[in-house]
Amino acid sequence: MARCGAGLCCCCCCGERESRTPEELTILGETHEEEDEILPRKDYESLDYDRCINDPYLEILESMDNKKAQRYEAVKWVLVFAIGVCTGLVGLFVDFFVRLFTQLKFQVVQSSVEECTEKGCLALSLLELLGFNLTFVFLASLLVLIQPVAAGSGIPEIKCYLNGVKVPGVVRLRTVVCKATGVLFSVAGGLFVGKEGPMIHSGAVVGAGLPQFQSISLRKIQFNFPYFRSDRDKRDFVSAGAAAGVAAAFGAPIGGTLFSLEEGSSFWNQGLTWKVLFCSMAATFTLNFFRSGIQFGSWGSFQLPGLLNFGEFKCSESDKKCHLWTAVDLGFFILMGIVGGLLGATFNCLNKRLAKYRMRNVHPKPKLVRVLESLLVSLTTTVVVFVASMVLGECRQMSPSRHGGNDTLSLQDISEDVNASIKTFFCPNETYNDMATLFFNPQESAILQLFHQDGTFSPVTLSLFFLLYFLLSCWTYGISVPSGLFVPSLLCGAAFGRLVANLLKSYIGLDHIYSGTFALIGAAAFLGGVVRMTISLTVILIESTNEISYGLPIMITLMVAKWTGDFFNKGIYDIHVNLRGVPLLEWETGVEMDKLRASDIMEPNLTYVYPHTRIQSLVSILRTTVHHAFPVVTENRGNEREFMKGNQLISNNIKFKKSSILTRAGEQRKRSQSMKSYPSSELRNMCDDHIATEEPPEKEDMLQQMLERRYTPYPSLYPDQSPSEEWTMEERFRPLTFHGLILRSQLVTLLDRGVCYSESQSSASQPRLSHAEMSEDYPRYPDIHDLDLTLLNPRMIVDVTPYMNPSPFTVSPNTHVSQVFNLFRTMGLRHLPVVNAVGEVVGIITRHNLTHEFLQARLRQHYQTI
Repeated sequence: MARCGAGLCCCCCCGERESRTPEELTILGETHEEEDEILPRKDYESLDYDRCINDPYLEILESMDNKKAQRYEAVKWVLVFAIGVCTGLVGLFVDFFVRLFTQLKFQVVQSSVEECTEKGCLALSLLELLGFNLTFVFLASLLVLIQPVAAGSGIPEIKCYLNGVKVPGVVRLRTVVCKATGVLFSVAGGLFVGKEGPMIHSGAVVGAGLPQFQSISLRKIQFNFPYFRSDRDKRDFVSAGAAAGVAAAFGAPIGGTLFSLEEGSSFWNQGLTWKVLFCSMAATFTLNFFRSGIQFGSWGSFQLPGLLNFGEFKCSESDKKCHLWTAVDLGFFILMGIVGGLLGATFNCLNKRLAKYRMRNVHPKPKLVRVLESLLVSLTTTVVVFVASMVLGECRQMSPSRHGGNDTLSLQDISEDVNASIKTFFCPNETYNDMATLFFNPQESAILQLFHQDGTFSPVTLSLFFLLYFLLSCWTYGISVPSGLFVPSLLCGAAFGRLVANLLKSYIGLDHIYSGTFALIGAAAFLGGVVRMTISLTVILIESTNEISYGLPIMITLMVAKWTGDFFNKGIYDIHVNLRGVPLLEWETGVEMDKLRASDIMEPNLTYVYPHTRIQSLVSILRTTVHHAFPVVTENRGNEREFMKGNQLISNNIKFKKSSILTRAGEQRKRSQSMKSYPSSELRNMCDDHIATEEPPEKEDMLQQMLERRYTPYPSLYPDQSPSEEWTMEERFRPLTFHGLILRSQLVTLLDRGVCYSESQSSASQPRLSHAEMSEDYPRYPDIHDLDLTLLNPRMIVDVTPYMNPSPFTVSPNTHVSQVFNLFRTMGLRHLPVVNAVGEVVGIITRHNLTHEFLQARLRQHYQTI
């Protein structure tokens, strides 16, 4: 109903669509044709991190003693540990089958290539490779059709969730199954994607689902565990799960904690930090324990900390002039950061255009078209990899010091034998094909080759490899398969870094530089230019290299890459968030936004309920609006005593308003009554004097007299009437005293359980629900249209006061927008009522009123009025 009213206002004031203001386009979630930008949509729900301190919640607090609180905290620690262990096991599952399928594919194809080199049947080898890759990619695409939200890396969706936006289906059990299974097929299928990004999404799903002890997908999995059923608790566990995913992917528990803090959460519970770090540690060592035991047979040795291991960077002991990096190298690192930022901005720009093209031309078509697109990308990638390996590669001489001269190469044995990673396609003895060595290996092995092998790749090979990988990975990210972006970005950047090192050695004569360091810095520069992460990515890379001396160059490179890239566009994850129209809140507003006040951005057209409201009114409101919270109000009337005589429902509402009004005189009277119990005669005399001088009861309510003096006549509307579009402006915007907020889910629960009383009874006769009963259906409460309300008398009355939030955060109409934004974002609010100086609610602010696009539109209107 409220939306219809807003739509009527837009039509009346603005006419046709072409004349709509940018603000209206923002509200409607439509595309501005001139700028070709997608604006935030209003069909995304917000999460509520604020506690609803109502009567059922207070009953729990009253029954909570120190022992129960300690047990409750102990259960949290156990669940956090379980989340870390399960996330590590998910990573183990993905890694095991990726290695299994990849080794099978490369063994078959490599033996075929070696045979066909002499027989001249390389086309058969290409068909075998196509058969493997197309089959794996087809299976990955089918899994995305089952659960579309499993596509991509999942980091944008988890970032939105931790920012306070509920993305449908993002943390379901079906999602993690399709994600984990699909990503192993995507990686094994030869696509230029990584499995590290989806690990973050998988860990977040584990964190969201495990503490609930129930599943919608598997309805038989349901235990009577009434705890942690709130957005607040769920989001804390999701933060821990996301951090565990990073820790399992890179073996970086501290980096995972910082990632969840920097990139995910819009606000942070300080008590959560230690739990998140503990969860990350559990995930890291669980994965390390099982991977080390499975691959090396040495259980408990902890040799493989993460899915991606960079190995140890160390100069040869025989080369005394070699240093990992020097102060002179910092200048080159800064230049590499600038180039990495430019390359990342180019990557993001191209990928954004591809994503828009898919949204217009691929997604509206049948789902089979998405599968065909994935198969087309797989076909093109396979052909390019095969042809480039056979035609564009150079035969390079194997370095005799490859095993002794560079100690770090022995680290290749951590994943597989060094000889297995060297490809000798069409090359004579003691030589190998450098392009095939990069393309015909798992991406992790190719990264280790670039990091730790010295003088083995020609500049032409590195240039062609970088160009092909850049274009194909940009095309791949966004298709309908589970896919990560970390590893492709690292591999692409490592090739760029090795190319810079080769050029410096060949043309400038800097023989002392360590090529592995430049490859690492190139990887950091390109990855930083794409994702624009700073603190967490620095720590992740340091933990992955296990070399603290790299802290300064990595940090400087990432900062320069981010500043350079931000000059042109946003990070890749923020771009995809904006393309989805998610109302994501930034860290802070611009300085110019302080020209706006809360009254400038609030929504004054409210849909509200009364403390005591008939069932027919509640059902009408819930069925005709899409709002998720309603202010609980009473009207400011004249001659209230006349109203109280005629209607029991109105009498209950007025009595509630009078009982909730706090005055200084009333508070002093209450304290005076409590002081009578003191033995001091002086206090008793003070109380007696105060009571003797009290005014008659008819004149006690000073606030009511003030309201009556400034009362202006409004229509006699009963509180059991629903808001109507036929109301006049005076009827719609009459003064309303604010008492609290009640959520849609709470109203639906009350109706579903028949919580009401008849007009002939007292409100005390209404049944009471416990906190466990109110949250039993979390997180999927029943829809009002699905409820069977035939057994309820529509004239029955519901007392919502025990279940509403009587003390939500509120702001004054004159509050500056920066203060409103900081309060909303820091406290994780879902609704922020605007209450004037005399306690009247004049509007409400939600997440959509604080998006950058909405504020910009309001600021333009502000300038026009000036």
